[in-house]
Amino acid sequence: MPARAYWKGQIRLALVSIPIEVYPATRSGAAISFHQIHEPSGKRIRYEKVAPGVGPVDRDEIIKGYEVSKGNYVLLDEEEIEAVKIESRKTLELVQFVESDEIDVLYYEKPYFVVPADDLAEEAYTVLREALRKTRKVGLGQLAVRGREQLVSIKPCGRGLIMEVLRYADEVHKAQGYFRDIEDTKPDADLLDLATTLIDKKTAPFNPAEFHDRYVDALHRLIDKKAKARSNKRIIEDADEPASGKSNVIDLMAALKKSLGENGKSATKASAKAPAKSSEKAETSGKTGRKTAASTTSSGTRGRKRA
Repeated sequence: MPARAYWKGQIRLALVSIPIEVYPATRSGAAISFHQIHEPSGKRIRYEKVAPGVGPVDRDEIIKGYEVSKGNYVLLDEEEIEAVKIESRKTLELVQFVESDEIDVLYYEKPYFVVPADDLAEEAYTVLREALRKTRKVGLGQLAVRGREQLVSIKPCGRGLIMEVLRYADEVHKAQGYFRDIEDTKPDADLLDLATTLIDKKTAPFNPAEFHDRYVDALHRLIDKKAKARSNKRIIEDADEPASGKSNVIDLMAALKKSLGENGKSATKASAKAPAKSSEKAETSGKTGRKTAASTTSSGTRGRKRA
């Protein structure tokens, strides 16, 4: 277990207090940091604090300011800022409970492990965990850390509890503004069958170890190659480029069939599962869809010739 906890205190549920310790559940990914270098000398670039018309200034002369209008600032010193910080309380009070699926995924920000602080706290901790699991509820509260107040949720996770920091309402964009212009229409039944078949074919248990940042891996290889060569000569590796000159007009039905690698057999299987009348209707719909796609492709080809 990590030597240092993110937060220590107690969860309070009415008159019950449970001593806990909170630890980060995630860590930063494998990122690569670069410095800016003066190429002729190989020296690292440094930055100075400067004021327009004044030049370099001492660090002691710098205070914080909030811009209230263009070029006008309200100046605040550290003591004034410290005076309004929320006192770090040692109690996380669960003030509300909601259905586990009621909180939109957009609000979740960062997870933490919550563990009982000692053996005496374990019984009450277990009761809270099982009560949340049985009711399928998530507990909500506000946690004061480092002068700021965070909205958090508490929910079961295996043998323990997970605390997740949530975003406040003003930190989340409304989805309607982005999805408003998308038509609420039902897709073609044959296309939907092919798409669901493809999803079923590619369904497997989630294993996060199978996924990694290929960009970071490529950077590591490039850095290692240049370090071993002991040269600053530029190395450009070939990258896969999308094929050019092909039509942008896509026959969705053909693309889905090709993805399944069955050359049209999926459509037959899908229609065989349906009742006879539905099959006839789907076949007619599929033919119409293919004729439309074909005519669209021909139209696109004529457009390219004219261009």
